[in-house]
Parts: sequence; C-alpha cells; structure tokens
Amino acid sequence: MMHPDTELRFINEQVGYGVVATKNIPEGTITWVQDDLDHVFYSSQVEKLHPKSAQMLEKYAFRNRFGDLVLCWDLAKYVNHSFNSNCFSTAYGFEIAVRDIKSGEELTDDYGYLNLDETFEPFQENASRTKVYPDDLMNYHQEWDGILQKSIRKFEKVYQPLIDLVSEGIQLELQKILLGEKEMDSILNLYYQR
Repeated sequence: MMHPDTELRFINEQVGYGVVATKNIPEGTITWVQDDLDHVFYSSQVEKLHPKSAQMLEKYAFRNRFGDLVLCWDLAKYVNHSFNSNCFSTAYGFEIAVRDIKSGEELTDDYGYLNLDETFEPFQENASRTKVYPDDLMNYHQEWDGILQKSIRKFEKVYQPLIDLVSEGIQLELQKILLGEKEMDSILNLYYQR
C-alpha cells in the first residue's frame, strides 16, 4: 500500500504517469508496504497467462527475492525510476523515504534493486549511471545500505501512517535496530539469484 499522502499524476511524455506527494513526507517515513492486496504471481502462474496479460505484468510488477512477480494493487505500480531516487526498498517488505519529499514532488525508486530481467535504459537524468542492469543490486548494495542505515534512524521521529501494515515481528526487529541491538539487514537480501 502506498503512503496515503500521494496521488497519481501525469509527469511528462517521456515517463507518463507517476506517484506524487500531496503533503510533505519526511525522511524515514514508510512510503510503501507490501500488503495483503498485492498479488504475488509464481512462475507456474505466469507461464499460463495470456501473452498480453504477461506483457502487462512484466511492465507493472517487480520480482521479489524468490523470483516471483509482485503486482501492486494501488498507485505503487506507477512509481517511476530515478538514479537519484527519494525512496528505497528495505529487506523488511516496505520502502522508506531516504530524504525529505516535498509536496508536489514525485516519489521514485531505483529500479536497480527490483531484479529486472533485462537492462533498462530510463529517461536520462543528471547521473553517472545511464542504464539499470539486472545485477545492480550486487554492485551497489553497500552504498544503498549506507543510505538506508542513515534514513532508518529517523523512523521513530516521524509519523508512520502505514506502520500497522508492518508485522509485529518486523516491528520488533526494527526496535532492536533503532536501539543498536541489531544491524539492519542488507538490501542485498532482496536479490533474486537466478
């Protein structure tokens, strides 16, 4: 489920629609949680889909660490890529804002941690990377872990409207991380080993 202070808006001709903040969303805020309405498609199910359905699934779903495709039921499927993304996935089934997101700003992900099957060439932006590769998670996980570890420190200091969708077990694990009793699991745990 996407953060409640977001909406779908047309961004531009190059990227189409995207998810935009309708209020300020502070760094450390959960911006998305995989919930019960998100649909997980196992490989055996994907093989039985009509080719047009499979094509749409490939466009709007992401691959989890088990190799299954996850199709979000709400706006989350419209979150666009950015090499300078303001949201990052965690190893805990949710994403957080890794910097303050202003009202009217688009929420973005780095598709490098979504286990793409093929190289993706996004709309060009001012970044050193120009393509997303299927193994980006292997190459950038340490950098991304550093970003997440910095941002998770603000977790308890900000309002979390989606926290009740995070399991009690994960919430307890987060408490241990915030108290310094446990290290945060690496984003590398999202990697699907083919």
